Amino acid sequence: MTMTRRLPAGRRAATATLGLSLLLALTGCGDDADAAADGKAPVPAGWSTLDTDSLSVGYPKDQGYVEQPAAERSRSNAAVALKVEDGIRTGMVSVQLNFATGVSDAAEAAAAAGAGIGLSSTRKATEDVRLAGPSTARDARDARRIDYDFTADGKEDTPNRGTPMTGVLVAGVDSGGVPFVVRLNAARDTVDGEDLDAFVGSITVK
Repeated sequence: MTMTRRLPAGRRAATATLGLSLLLALTGCGDDADAAADGKAPVPAGWSTLDTDSLSVGYPKDQGYVEQPAAERSRSNAAVALKVEDGIRTGMVSVQLNFATGVSDAAEAAAAAGAGIGLSSTRKATEDVRLAGPSTARDARDARRIDYDFTADGKEDTPNRGTPMTGVLVAGVDSGGVPFVVRLNAARDTVDGEDLDAFVGSITVK
């Protein structure tokens, strides 16, 4: 005969409460993550934000980046923030919209954006990322990230020719079908992996 030991009523209630709490904690993790991804992306303290029709993205204002006035930036850019030191542009955050034709998803957008990285660049990694954004954006939150290194060409107030540079781009298609690419390019010794991750993590697609 099997003997079953019954817990006192108080201990049974406590055990049940603990089990329910653990269950809620486990099932709630996914909901919290989805809720965070469903709204605006977090922007690190000291950063500011570039806002466009397709997305917003953070840039390190506390590191000397300044948003470029619309009248001064290239027509191909929807938003730009620059870091200029002694007249030399050592860092640049840029957003391009509708930069390619025949693009319908993140893979195609990344292929088009990657083609423009340049012959002096070396790709380090390519991965799919999930951006923050409203639930209505759905597939628009899927994007592709490309990390790369390159050397400066010394043109247009960039560092001396041959200066080691690093960059990351994120490409995708917004909820309205508009392809976008967001880039951060900077002198290699001014950014690290955490900066690049924070940059990518600060993007909210619309």
